[in-house]
Amino acid sequence: MSELETAMGMIIDVFDKYSGAEGNKQTLTKGELKTLLEKELPNFLSSGKDKEAADKLFKGLDENGDSEVDFNEFVIFVAAMTCCCHKYFEQKGPK
Repeated sequence: MSELETAMGMIIDVFDKYSGAEGNKQTLTKGELKTLLEKELPNFLSSGKDKEAADKLFKGLDENGDSEVDFNEFVIFVAAMTCCCHKYFEQKGPK
């Protein structure tokens, strides 16, 4: 598989690893999303345990208001984070 195909598969695997622990296998609950962030993006939230930031993020990701984050909503988050990282490293320039 190409690098991009591998990356896509990894995104799917990460979502599947955390979804369904508290119910629906097709979505992430607030608790599942918090666990995912703590384990997979430990530097994203300050100390990885900032409840208020996690709540805000969850509310922002839950576009349809069903109190769960589905795969499409999760992918939008991953894409937005990737864009932010790209912009950061672009501005930082070569070492």
